[in-house]
Amino acid sequence: MKYPKHIAIDGPAASGKSTVAEIVAHQIGYLFFDTGVMYRAVTLASLQRLNGVNDEKAVSDLAEAIDIDVRPPSVQDERKYDVLVDGVDVTWDIRKPEVDANVSRVSAYAGVRKAMTAQQRKIGERGQVVMVGRDIGTVVLPDAELKVFLDASVEERARRRYDEVQHRNQPEPYEQILQAMKKRDEIDSTRDLAPLCPADDAHILNTEGMTIQQVVDAILAFLR
Repeated sequence: MKYPKHIAIDGPAASGKSTVAEIVAHQIGYLFFDTGVMYRAVTLASLQRLNGVNDEKAVSDLAEAIDIDVRPPSVQDERKYDVLVDGVDVTWDIRKPEVDANVSRVSAYAGVRKAMTAQQRKIGERGQVVMVGRDIGTVVLPDAELKVFLDASVEERARRRYDEVQHRNQPEPYEQILQAMKKRDEIDSTRDLAPLCPADDAHILNTEGMTIQQVVDAILAFLR
């Protein structure tokens, strides 16, 4: 079977897009590329080097200057890939609560999005890629042959994130996760530049109550 050159999967935080995209990519022999790690890496670098994320110009300049690399996993600690910033492994650091709380602000900066979008498109140009994010089908790869938008209630998505951090022994109260996710949804959906929304030609799939395999099967059905 001949598959599309590009597969774009978008959706809000914890909608399941990264998990199912990784499985789909593996099953069809494509590259799995979660673009969100780039914005998380910029956020972490800003918190570490600029002591905050409020200076849009400084954060944007930093995004242009740093080298972000995503590679196959080198450590067997359940990571899906290595994320490196200027050669330093930050794979788990970009998942910390302080990054969660600030990544939407950073990803809304025009200069940051310009820098990251250019890198994402370069990877997409190679083809055979399942690319995951919030604006892949609308901005990064608007000509992708298959676009999928995954969604679920904010309560369900917060529960998934809560289970995830508990599993990693990084306990965080459910209510705190829920409030942070609500704030992030608002920022992502209302920002002027590349707001979170499905492309006009995207398949919209509500994952609430679905198992991971059911979501994977639905996407593979779209491919067929």
